[in-house]
Amino acid sequence: MIDLKKKFSKRFDFVLFTTVALLCLYGIIMVMSATASLNRPRLIKVQIIATILGLITIIILSLVDYKILGNFYIPIYIFCNLLLLAVLIFGTGDKDWGARSWLSIGGFAFQPAELAKIAVIISVAKMIDKNKKTINQPFVLLKVLLFAGVPIGLIAIQPDFGTAVVFVFFVFVMLFAAGLKLRYFGYAIIIGIISLPILWFSFDGYQRKRILNFLDPEHDTSDSGYQAMQAKIAVGSGKLHGRGLFKGVQTQFGYIPEKHTDLIFAVIGEELGLIGGLILFALYFLMLYRLIKIAKETKDTFGSLMVVGIAAMLGIHIWENIGMTIGLMPITGIPLPFISYGGTFLLVNMICIGIALSVGMKKEGLKF
Repeated sequence: MIDLKKKFSKRFDFVLFTTVALLCLYGIIMVMSATASLNRPRLIKVQIIATILGLITIIILSLVDYKILGNFYIPIYIFCNLLLLAVLIFGTGDKDWGARSWLSIGGFAFQPAELAKIAVIISVAKMIDKNKKTINQPFVLLKVLLFAGVPIGLIAIQPDFGTAVVFVFFVFVMLFAAGLKLRYFGYAIIIGIISLPILWFSFDGYQRKRILNFLDPEHDTSDSGYQAMQAKIAVGSGKLHGRGLFKGVQTQFGYIPEKHTDLIFAVIGEELGLIGGLILFALYFLMLYRLIKIAKETKDTFGSLMVVGIAAMLGIHIWENIGMTIGLMPITGIPLPFISYGGTFLLVNMICIGIALSVGMKKEGLKF
């Protein structure tokens, strides 16, 4: 028993766990400030409860053999697609956010696309692992892409293009880590460029407006470009030290839309300034570094690819969310990991960290 405890303390990544816990604490504080003027204490309670449940889930999952997930990758994949199909039939959200992305069961609402991130990472990692020796054969690659493409397509037609892009990104990173030849990525870029006109005409009106506002920030600052403009004003006004928690003018007087979810980095920029932003960047860098370290040190292809997918998924979320807040990316409904309000999103991210820690625990054959 003592020997087991020593192995656990030696192989459990306390740095990663502590970093995630600090990010969650940072998120609770910022959600508290962002919602102070909304008089909705329930939002804070949900975030705190989700954080506690998430931390417990991380510890439990770290003790479970991640290979069990690989044994059930087909049922996981089927269940994920059934949920996404259910969204298209019974889902809600199109009136408020322009996309039918939510399911409500017994008064509990959640986004199946968030759960699908875990399912796709697990199932695609296992599919690549089963075909790792022949992944560069066109037929095998096409089989993997079609396998990954089904849930991505179901998300795209909600329509939730921003989330679909997240899936495409982490799947491509997983394929790159698996040794896919660079020429295939070149082909993908060429196909992407050729299909841009088709993609443009497939967008809804609000999606086109967001891209036009990104290309020309002064295009429509009173309507479709309002979010982006107010976010940049908030971040710029924070300067070095920020205005102080609960003292942001743009934040507390309601100029920033979705300030506790998609645009929470604008709250950080205004109230905590550049220093607050750099602290957040440091925590994210440390988290991603520890995930990449686990992936590199893991000899099992399935486990390594899962952690690569998790790191890529979190990384693209961070880049897109902060990028859209400061004008480097178009506005999309992509939240900030561990910081933005959202019980489902937070728990999904915590489950991903638990899976990564499980991979790290088993990389040298530790058994329980």
